[in-house]
Amino acid sequence: MGGDTPSTIFGSADNSGSNDTTNKNVEHLPMPSRNPLPLSASQEAQVRDIFYARVRKQCTEEIKAFAECALGRTFSVPFACREPHRVMNSCMKLHANQAEQDAAREEWFALRMERVRERERKARRKAEQEAFLREWWGLPEKDREEARKELEKMNQKERVGGYVGNNRLRDAANNEKKSRILEQARLERDGIDRDLHT
Repeated sequence: MGGDTPSTIFGSADNSGSNDTTNKNVEHLPMPSRNPLPLSASQEAQVRDIFYARVRKQCTEEIKAFAECALGRTFSVPFACREPHRVMNSCMKLHANQAEQDAAREEWFALRMERVRERERKARRKAEQEAFLREWWGLPEKDREEARKELEKMNQKERVGGYVGNNRLRDAANNEKKSRILEQARLERDGIDRDLHT
């Protein structure tokens, strides 16, 4: 997946729930680097969903066999379907490895453009529906400042690595203030010590 230009792969699908991308051109971006980038919790959850879908795709036959065995059973499933369950679990354990996790992460990075387009489509649809409802009920139009903020939010790019939390910014400011106070106290103490020794 190296290179600077995006590649197009035919027949790929985004496994995060949208089935409308099958049999379409899906633009893939290259992986930013081979070193794992820190992702936010929701981004890691998306990568995990892709990983689980990839593993399930490789073990479809075993999963179907277990599901057919378990169909119509309740308490007897652990006893009656022990062998299909073992086969299914061993297949999933075999394919749930680090290479598959890396491939899922690369697929997540490759489908960034598709997620951006989906987010823009949803934001446009939301704005259209809100404008229709305001017109229908005779409500006043949105405040310009509020509309500008929503437009800025819609135009923001997806940030890899998450956002710095407000508490972290506050903690950084507090730590800087504490270090200044400690430095000042140390200088005062050293100044007093020098005065005592002279």
